[in-house]
Amino acid sequence: MESIMPDTSFTIDLLINKIIDDSKAYDLSKIVKAYELADKKHAGQKRSSGEDYISHPIAVAYILLDMGMDTDTICAALLHDVVEDTDTTLEDVKRDFGQDVAILVDGVTKLGKIPLFTKEEQLAKNVEKILFAMSDDIRVIIIKLADRLHNMRTLQYRSQAKQRNTSRETMDVYVPIAHRLGMLNLKEELQEIAFSYLDPFAFKEIEEKLQKTKADREGFINNIKEQICTRFIKERGKAPYVEGRVKSIYSLYQKSFLQGKSFEEIYDKYAVRIIVDDKNECYFAMGIIHDMYTPIPNRFKDYISGPKSNMYQSLHTTVIGRDGIPFEVQIRTWEMHHNAEYGIAAHWKYKEGISGKDRFEERLAWIRQLLEQQRDTDDVEDIVRTLKTDVAAAEVHVFTPKGDMISLPLGSTVIDFAYSIHPDVGNRMAGARVGGRIVSLDYEMATSDIVEILTSSDINRGPNRAWLDICKTKHAKAVIRKWFRNNERPQNVEMGKKAFLAELEKHRIKLPEEKFPQLMADTMKKHNCNTIDDFYAALGYGGIILQNISQSIREKYKSEFPEYENGSRTAAIQDESIAELTEQLTEQLTVGSKLPSESIIVDGKNGIEVKFSQCCNPLPGDDIIGFITKGHGLSVHRKDCEHYTKSIGDKALSDRWISVAWPENMNKEMLSSFRVTLDIISSPDDEIIYQIFHAFMANKITLNNTVNKTLPNSNKNFIMNINTTGTKQLDGIIRELSKMPKIISVERKQD
Repeated sequence: MESIMPDTSFTIDLLINKIIDDSKAYDLSKIVKAYELADKKHAGQKRSSGEDYISHPIAVAYILLDMGMDTDTICAALLHDVVEDTDTTLEDVKRDFGQDVAILVDGVTKLGKIPLFTKEEQLAKNVEKILFAMSDDIRVIIIKLADRLHNMRTLQYRSQAKQRNTSRETMDVYVPIAHRLGMLNLKEELQEIAFSYLDPFAFKEIEEKLQKTKADREGFINNIKEQICTRFIKERGKAPYVEGRVKSIYSLYQKSFLQGKSFEEIYDKYAVRIIVDDKNECYFAMGIIHDMYTPIPNRFKDYISGPKSNMYQSLHTTVIGRDGIPFEVQIRTWEMHHNAEYGIAAHWKYKEGISGKDRFEERLAWIRQLLEQQRDTDDVEDIVRTLKTDVAAAEVHVFTPKGDMISLPLGSTVIDFAYSIHPDVGNRMAGARVGGRIVSLDYEMATSDIVEILTSSDINRGPNRAWLDICKTKHAKAVIRKWFRNNERPQNVEMGKKAFLAELEKHRIKLPEEKFPQLMADTMKKHNCNTIDDFYAALGYGGIILQNISQSIREKYKSEFPEYENGSRTAAIQDESIAELTEQLTEQLTVGSKLPSESIIVDGKNGIEVKFSQCCNPLPGDDIIGFITKGHGLSVHRKDCEHYTKSIGDKALSDRWISVAWPENMNKEMLSSFRVTLDIISSPDDEIIYQIFHAFMANKITLNNTVNKTLPNSNKNFIMNINTTGTKQLDGIIRELSKMPKIISVERKQD
């Protein structure tokens, strides 16, 4: 992809000049007409950088021109935000620019806000819409990727929170799609930018290491290129095209930080690419390279005879140079190179549109499979998880006994292999042989394995529920769940109800069963469950994943059933009226005995028995409010607590909230008893935990407990429960921790 400076000012003149300079034929008048409409509709709108908004669609069109996309795609890029952000309708676009442009614009236009959906679910629905659109016209996602690329290139103008959220979304959604479409240059740039915001400390550390060795690195690569060209001229009479580079910062991060390797242990941080004219030349070139340098065992990969799932083709080998430094060599033809650089967009850049229809359809088959398995689950977010875990995962290439190659994510089992052949093969699976040897069903396949699936003659045979915990791919899980959904409803209802009751018990939620439909109303509506048994059945066959809705269950319980949350959780709930409860409270307030000065103040008096709600953990310094519970005195909440904000409009509950305040003086014992939980994320560093402990000790903060875990991107996550004297001390320690170089974020966590 053409390198564009971040501060480039994108204007219509720049775009037109690129069109004129391009050898490809474009309908310039149609493109200018699209620009004029976009310019008019976006008039007055500004980007975060302060530029006129129109610079963004022009920049997206410019990126697409570099890919060689056609006139309608360029027009759609210029118009891609007019329907979403202005009063322009799709009918307007269709009337003025034709059906194709309208379809492309509609494909990249986000859905309106969907009631009941979280931010994550809204993202999933938008991704699903894009995938549906790109299954009909692949240009939709190419526009969306160009749009995301320019937004990432200008992300420095957004807030830090927006930078992290956008970068995470880019890694989770757009990088996997670019990978599967073979658009490796675009994928690598998206990864690099997103990584720089997600872990700026690791990014800077690697960048500085590369900068220090730049001269030596360039000298080494140039020397290798010269050696290769000299040998080829001697053998073939001419030199091939040879280029060299160091792997991307993100690629080095994955090998160094995630695999725990030093820079010296990374064999292929240097890469040399040889491009020749035909496939036979590739294998001849590989022979020369292995004769010139010492190949490292088990580092040769033939992606020409066995292309990757994104149709990437090349020969890879890792060798040791004459000075003892290992480096990777990639050998490919020019056509393979164009496909590797631009992926599916190479059809437009080099072939004037779609050619080789069957192969093109093969490259899009994964989209339709992904959408098909989404229909078999009620979990809207599953589509994003599949993109992260299956679509861009490292692969193994295994073979059927007939020699057909099947590519699956690394770690896939023979169950995944069976379902990749056909759902009936998976459902009737009785065992498997690998290399002629019987293996267990949890056997994880390796590249070059020859796998034979043994099936039962019973056509009604179905899968085992335990397979859901063994198989790795979303496709296999979706087919298994579909079988149980269609064949075992009574068992699904029974299993789902049992699991649901266990989840309630786990979180100490004791609610009469007749209240369950009310508790789960939003979830049932979201997952198209008409009855509570439908909900249980979906839990039973795995269409709804309990851990994905666990938090919403707790939140709904706390907000809509405070009498159970804060009061008695047994059948012996007292029947006092609000008036009776208020009268009891007043009696407590007017008792004439001496009252301790550290009590919460209610209506100007103190001494009442209170408890501090665990849902929001109020601290001295927080704005607070009191809730009269049935038989349990007064529960104190923060005023920004969801229990309070969501119940203000409910007359039955709002009468039970009363004003409370902190006293001016509290004794040391009470001040040291307030607990709060901190959610801390840091870049990978074993020493950071000691720095955090030191900060706590220096500020006389007691640590009650901590839970440490490593996130998928290798960052560290610490959940720490501490004692604090109030918001002043808490804000101080948060500021101090946030200034530590390795700390990415520190947040006060609500339980």
